Formats: sequence, structure tokens, C-alpha cells
Amino acid sequence: MDILVAGATGNTGLRLVNELKRIGHSPIALVRESSNTGDLPSDIALRHGDLTDLQDDVCEGCDAVIFAAGSGGSTGPEMTDKVDRDGAKRLIDIAAKAGVKRFVMLSSAGAENADPDGDLAHYLKAKHAADEHLKASGLSYAIIRPVSLTDDHGTRNMRFGDDVDMTGKAARGDVAAVLANAVEDAEWTGRALLMESF
Repeated sequence: MDILVAGATGNTGLRLVNELKRIGHSPIALVRESSNTGDLPSDIALRHGDLTDLQDDVCEGCDAVIFAAGSGGSTGPEMTDKVDRDGAKRLIDIAAKAGVKRFVMLSSAGAENADPDGDLAHYLKAKHAADEHLKASGLSYAIIRPVSLTDDHGTRNMRFGDDVDMTGKAARGDVAAVLANAVEDAEWTGRALLMESF
């Protein structure tokens, strides 16, 4: 499948691109003009676009889309809204119009019931809005909500759903594997699940 990856140059996105290639897909990295693409595989297709200002044809020819982007921990609420909420929603709308077969969303544990007084309240509210927009879009979707991320490769030992320890950890390598698998796995269709590594 030809799969557009938003956030392809990020810590999780780089792992995701390589995982998609490993299992036989053709990832297409959505990158800004200013993105550092040096760590991406040399043969990967690039598609230029900015999540704060996406063009209508950004999903053209894509079978699936994976949203693994984020505004980053050092940006303020305004950029969080522009990327994690509005950028995600716009990409969902474009994907739906383009007839994309599956949209996989990297969300976050807590997005479904964020603590309004917590440090991550604004971010989780933005993620929740994007998740709900995806659910209502008519697209076939999967939403993965990992607990606190680490930069580990992971062991592919993972738990999902109600069994997840909300104080646990999720290795980015494991998250990338789940995102890649969720593109085609029927078990993920129409589901939003918590995830942790163990």
C-alpha cells in the first residue's frame, strides 16, 4: 500500500517509515520545506506539505494515512491547536475526500478523559478533538493511545485496552510496529485502544 505518513521525520515517525518498508508497504513522507530529511531512507518518496496549511491534493494516490505528527513539547498552546487538532482534522477531511481506505491516528493515553487541571490538559484536549473528528469522518480508522513514550526499540510485548497500566511506558519502536500493523489488521478497524510495552 502507498501510505502517507505525517510526522515521518519525528522520533516515532522515523521508526514507523522503516517498519512500513520492512513489511512491504511504500511509505510517503509528508515533510515541510524546512524538515530535516537526512535520517529518512534514501529511497523514500517525499510529499511536501505543512500541517498548518495543507493543500487539497496531499492525499492523492494514497491508500492509507498515518498521523504520527505532533507540535512538540516545546511549543505553546497555539501551535498545539494548529498541528495536533486543526492539522489532523484537515488531513482527515482531505483523506476522506480522496477515498483513502484507512486512517491510523497516533493519539495519547488520557485523550479520552483528560484531567482538566493536568499539565497535558491542552494537548490532550486537542488530541481528543482530532480523535472524535476521525470517528465521525466515515473513514475506516484505528486510534492508538500509548502511555508515556520512551525512545526504546521495544520487544513487541504489548498490552492494549483496559489492561494497560496508565503509569506504564510505551517504547516508540513498539508504537511504530502497532501503527504499521493497524493499517491492514481488521482487529483494529473502528477501535481506539490504550497501549503499553512490557
